[in-house]
Amino acid sequence: MKRFAIWLNISLTAALLIVLLMSSQNSKAYLGGQEPERILPQIVKSMDLNRAFDFAGEQVPLDNFDARERLDRELTVNTYWQSSTILSLKSTLRYFPTIERILREEGVPEDLKYLAVAESSLRNAVSSAGAKGIWQFMRETGKGYGLEVTEEIDERYHLEKATRAAAVYLRDYHRRFGSWTLAAAAYNMGGPRLGSEMEKQRAKNYYELNLNEETARYVFRIIAIKEILSRPRDFGFYLEPEDFYPSLDQFRTVSVSDAVPSWGDFAREQGTNYRMLKIYNPWLISDKLSNPSKKTYELKIPN
Repeated sequence: MKRFAIWLNISLTAALLIVLLMSSQNSKAYLGGQEPERILPQIVKSMDLNRAFDFAGEQVPLDNFDARERLDRELTVNTYWQSSTILSLKSTLRYFPTIERILREEGVPEDLKYLAVAESSLRNAVSSAGAKGIWQFMRETGKGYGLEVTEEIDERYHLEKATRAAAVYLRDYHRRFGSWTLAAAAYNMGGPRLGSEMEKQRAKNYYELNLNEETARYVFRIIAIKEILSRPRDFGFYLEPEDFYPSLDQFRTVSVSDAVPSWGDFAREQGTNYRMLKIYNPWLISDKLSNPSKKTYELKIPN
């Protein structure tokens, strides 16, 4: 009986191996001779740091083991935080063309677009501290850079206006600190605090600074996001053109200079609906517009 059991186990193991081999061969034939692992959505491996990395033309000092390890951490975290990274990738077609155009118009590096991903994953997010929109402006900072923030209008959610404000804000920090890397750090922690830390620590650049964990990781996270979004397949992300979220560029513009008692009624009159009106104009945060000053607003109406 014991011999029979041993023989049965050997026979079953052999049969299983044959089935697995045939399955592997059939899979390779179906995939045109490719090894199955070549078409897996993601292979878990260590990051390749044996090349140059930069942000806005400023090199990461990878000969510094601390900088190297911090970059490795953010590349690893963002590569294997698949759900967040792939959703950001899908949103790039919708938002990057507009952001890139405005950054060019303002004369700042296009790499700054990756701050928007680091800040909000390209969503009109709201932070626990009250920062809002794709660029995560605090209320007073946004107003200081020309964004209207009221009970009915919040232009921190206005892609074009908030992007232009962010470009000017970052350009101001670049003038102050002389570096886009430091400008990005200041965007995260505030210019006065960054300046104070640089003075106290006698630091000349971002990579010499010992900062709070969020800002210490911030620039490295931006660089990691840049690498992954620029070369997604190198990091195991495979998207076809139809996988990206469509751009919102099919619309007509309507000017509004009076009060609007109901955006729902307004949407119907314009041949759309309330939901679509808010998707195209997320800065309209109320269901009406009082507009006592008779200010003119430009609204996007989807075609």
